[in-house]
Amino acid sequence: MAVQSNPDQLVGILRDTVVALVRRDGPDLSARQLGVFLTVYLTDGPHTVRGLAAELNVSKPAITRALDRLGELDLARRKVDPMDRRSVIVQRTLKGTAFLRDMRQIMSEAETHLRDMPAGEAVAANTDPAQRRAG
Repeated sequence: MAVQSNPDQLVGILRDTVVALVRRDGPDLSARQLGVFLTVYLTDGPHTVRGLAAELNVSKPAITRALDRLGELDLARRKVDPMDRRSVIVQRTLKGTAFLRDMRQIMSEAETHLRDMPAGEAVAANTDPAQRRAG
């Protein structure tokens, strides 16, 4: 039977995941870069700069900058669409697939850690430190 996560648990998992990604050797992505990366890897393609900009509700130059960084890290690549040379298709890479696998593992470990905590500790772990001091 699946256990339901509450918003505090989900935020805790997100926090633990982001902290683990920042601490480890490897790419350190901004929120926008991570949003573009996850959209490319978790939704059906083909993905274009124009389509990503529309889906994420940001400008095409913002997507281009994010893709520049993802390309530098070999997490995604751009290719001219052979059917419409004005369009650029965003492709997944082997390194990007490995990065997503690592992210899934980190998130799974964070979820397990949070679920194994006693209820009171889990709430405290997900509370803003300023709120803990005030309370």
